Amino acid sequence: MTILAVEIAVPDAVDVKVSEDTLSVDLADDRTISVPLGWYPRLEHANPKERANWRFIGKGEGIHWEDIDEDISIEGLLAGRPSGENQTSFKRWLQGRQSRPASPSTRTGNSAADTKPA
Repeated sequence: MTILAVEIAVPDAVDVKVSEDTLSVDLADDRTISVPLGWYPRLEHANPKERANWRFIGKGEGIHWEDIDEDISIEGLLAGRPSGENQTSFKRWLQGRQSRPASPSTRTGNSAADTKPA
């Protein structure tokens, strides 16, 4: 039996929006993908300022949230993969978050330096 392997190009992200219940990512091929925020518990537990403090990784191959130490790949979003963080790790993160005051962020949103050139 022959299996045909097809290589699929993953488009880069060009914009990110996080609402109270949804993560939406605009892609370079004009699609928008939206997933439930519940797929990413750290984002779900973040405040609006922390959710807004993101930057692209690899010029749009992924997204990083510094304040909550969360990374999400575009390939993972397109494949429908929620967070792979185990419950023990998440509970430890959540406990640490509750035991210290929130650190002020010096920057919110992405910067022009993080975006992919046209």
